[in-house]
Amino acid sequence: MAVHSPEQLAHEHRRYIQVFAWLAVLTTIEIAVIYMPLPHLAVGFMLVILAATKAALVALYYMHLALEKRTLTYIALTPALLCVLLIFALLPDLGAITRAFTHANAPPAAEAHH
Repeated sequence: MAVHSPEQLAHEHRRYIQVFAWLAVLTTIEIAVIYMPLPHLAVGFMLVILAATKAALVALYYMHLALEKRTLTYIALTPALLCVLLIFALLPDLGAITRAFTHANAPPAAEAHH
């Protein structure tokens, strides 16, 4: 087990506080983005980018991945890249389902009883 000097511990404590402050700022920006008069696609895109940034900060500093070997970084990024690939691969199917529901025959209107 490594023994750390008081200066190293103070530096780590400062880093944790700085990352916490950045996470708080990014969360505040996320809340502000929700209330902006922007198209839903733009809001969704910005929220995904902010969430990915926050996840990266947590993984790098609180899970100590910033100090790990490069191989572990590749192992951690592989599922994220596969997820993005699957999302883009399945988007055409989502469009087909949406079109099928949109162009489906509407159910007959209930007759009014007099």
